[in-house]
Amino acid sequence: MSSREIINLQVGQAGNQVGETFWKMLLAEHGLDYNGAYKGSDPLQLQRVGVYFTEIESGGVQRYVPRSTQIDLEAGVCNRLRSGPIGGLFRPDTYVTGDPGAGNNWAKGFYTEGAELIDSLLVRAIPSRNTHLLTQSIFKETIRKQGEACDALQGFQLIHSLGGGTGSDDGAMLKLAYSHRNTQIGCSPPSPSFHHRRQVSETVVEPYNAMLSVHQLLDTSDLTICIDNEALYNITSGTLKIKSPAFPDLNELVAKVMCGVSTSLRFPGQLNGDLRKLGMNLIPFPRLHFLMPSYAPFYSNASQAYQGLSIPELTQALFDRKNLLVACDPRFGRYLTAATIFRGKVASREAEVAVHDLQMRNSQHFVEWIPDNVSVSLVSVPPAGQKLAATALSNSTAVQELFTRTLGAFSAMYKRGAFLHWYTGEGMDPMEFSEAESNTQDLIAEYQQYQEASVADEEEYFEEEE
Repeated sequence: MSSREIINLQVGQAGNQVGETFWKMLLAEHGLDYNGAYKGSDPLQLQRVGVYFTEIESGGVQRYVPRSTQIDLEAGVCNRLRSGPIGGLFRPDTYVTGDPGAGNNWAKGFYTEGAELIDSLLVRAIPSRNTHLLTQSIFKETIRKQGEACDALQGFQLIHSLGGGTGSDDGAMLKLAYSHRNTQIGCSPPSPSFHHRRQVSETVVEPYNAMLSVHQLLDTSDLTICIDNEALYNITSGTLKIKSPAFPDLNELVAKVMCGVSTSLRFPGQLNGDLRKLGMNLIPFPRLHFLMPSYAPFYSNASQAYQGLSIPELTQALFDRKNLLVACDPRFGRYLTAATIFRGKVASREAEVAVHDLQMRNSQHFVEWIPDNVSVSLVSVPPAGQKLAATALSNSTAVQELFTRTLGAFSAMYKRGAFLHWYTGEGMDPMEFSEAESNTQDLIAEYQQYQEASVADEEEYFEEEE
């Protein structure tokens, strides 16, 4: 059976560091060593390994090479990845770097340095009036080669931060460049994104960068998984009992969710789904495509030996605030849709009953005008080192809390004109800040509108039309 391929793009420092952890987990789940050679014993590990890997023969040995491109405006992060334990796993020509760096400036990556880096690697079909208008550009040469080698390209997976310079701006540009691809490619696979939080923030202008990125993501992304650094911090320190969480600890949580989301595409299973089906069932309205991920089980190493987890408990944990990778409270919103993915030996009937029972007990938190709005997928292959696990993607109106929080920090600085000269100096029009602010306000209003909507409202609407 041919695999439906995904091309991975990891952008900036956060994107490449998360990407490194993600690839290490994929290698373990597919029984591959750090050189890409198969060392496993389960035939299922190689059945759909082609989703993320390309099979090659080198020196009479079969190897699997990631279908990935590593991008950053400064070479330091990519050089560390290249010289690290899995650096030799990637093709040498898939490292794309510049020299100056974005300096945590969204405009520097979107208009000047980043635009030049990406533009120099694009095969331009039609000359553009502005350097940053990449919608008329067709393919980055590196990615074009990977795409042409695919039999059934499913789409792109873009890993980037929203608060930094390169990840937020070049990430937005890449989405802009590829949003006009042929529709046969389908929707873009999930794009994990970091949002501004103080506990692990490294720059004051993160609200600007995050808000400008969201402004772009509203139009150029079909499905975005939002991951909040504060939630990651709370899980690592509160649940996992890590006294001083570092970025590798946070990145591991992100990688677990990424592996969980792609599981049904990488392994066969009952009630199976793929990323296209996820997008079709999770996004009822095109602008409301920001999803909240959750994962279970989370527990510290000391308590692992004492944990026994049933399917109902696992399902309950997926919808528990403590297991959300977004710092917002789902009790203050309503679920429009959700998708659950169970891994391990799980009976389909047991999983469906557990999900149905949870919905019935918490019916006030699910909109009634979308029936059967929680899907169930089952994959028999568990994560490496675990017997049972589950991942959920939720489209909840509670995610507006994330945007409201970031918008508040953005507006506080913007109305006083703080730091704007760094952005306008790179060619940005100040009106873009106003447009980003207004667009985010409209998004929050849309979430609130559908949170308050009911079946009775729909009936009144149709009566008025008649």
